[in-house]
Amino acid sequence: MLEPRQVLTLQALVDTIIPEDDYPGGWESGVGDYLLRQLESDLRNCLTAYRDWLDALEIEAERVFRRPFASLDLESRTALLEAIEQGDIKSAWSVDRATFFAQIVEHCTEGFYADPGNGANRDGIAWAMVGFEVTA
Repeated sequence: MLEPRQVLTLQALVDTIIPEDDYPGGWESGVGDYLLRQLESDLRNCLTAYRDWLDALEIEAERVFRRPFASLDLESRTALLEAIEQGDIKSAWSVDRATFFAQIVEHCTEGFYADPGNGANRDGIAWAMVGFEVTA
């Protein structure tokens, strides 16, 4: 599984991808629980890549801001992710930074909008946000 420091980085990453607004952010909405559960089952083959990517993200944050990613404010985390996505990186990455970032965004989206019965979208918060009502 992920190490505690990697979970902190993942939490900050999830809350950067799905920030809090009038609704809870990604982590509070259950995306973290969803991802951690998936990394033990359906996404087990992605675990090493997640570890490597989260570690590379930490190294990049330290290189650019001299602070851990999770300690950065939302604006700084967003700017760092945008730079990474564009290839403006300051350190070596052992995983393809852009491809894997797209994959993490996809996994966060799955966790945010999935059926709460699948362990995601806590209390149907994402559905409420878009006006979707379960009628059956």
